[in-house]
Amino acid sequence: MGVPGGRIVGRGCGKPPLGPLLGLLLSLLGAEAAFSQPYDTEFTFVLPAGRQECFYQTTGFNSSMEVEYQVIGGAGLDVDFTVVGPTGAKLITEYRRSDGVHTIEPTQEGDYKICFDNSFSTISEKLIFFEVIFDDAEDRDRDWAEVVEPEEVLDIKIEDIKESIGMVNNKLGKSMQIQAVLRAFEARDRNVLEGNLQRVNFWSAVNLGVMLTVSFLQVYMLKNLFADRRKVRT
Repeated sequence: MGVPGGRIVGRGCGKPPLGPLLGLLLSLLGAEAAFSQPYDTEFTFVLPAGRQECFYQTTGFNSSMEVEYQVIGGAGLDVDFTVVGPTGAKLITEYRRSDGVHTIEPTQEGDYKICFDNSFSTISEKLIFFEVIFDDAEDRDRDWAEVVEPEEVLDIKIEDIKESIGMVNNKLGKSMQIQAVLRAFEARDRNVLEGNLQRVNFWSAVNLGVMLTVSFLQVYMLKNLFADRRKVRT
């Protein structure tokens, strides 16, 4: 996910300057990040009223990217959702939705722009959860092949072991994704229940106040009806 850039600020203390060394280190880290496979990401953030927030995700060529989002807090539980490809074309556009799941396959090399728009709301902010999931079986198989080499002297085939471990790895990844989605559902349901509880308490207090007022008025009116207002002369 795209994050705001930072800078390293140093102060002289009598030692040799570290600028060239830091520059070389950062360039090596940047090169490693550029050639590495993007990781699955999940994120929860608050989208203020009347605002739009966009996130950038770098992808490789001919991969599979799945984007899932849920509005778990805020009035209406809805938001506008847009995905823009590296070429600038709008791939996905949705209006006033509470959740959605979209798969982009195959992907293009470059940065995908994922936007959430709450400009239609003037008062209520929204709490949004979304995750980006990548699935590239060829890369995983190639990674396993680089780590483990088959041995002819072994009775058990290394390929079978790699396949079993890969299946376990995939199932564990799916389990983590399902748990993240269930946590988002739980947070949204809890927010809805808390909002309903506040409304029930408010209107219950209003009804109680009205009932007490009516009761006092009835007692007062009945007391006045049976009151003896005749003057007694002695």
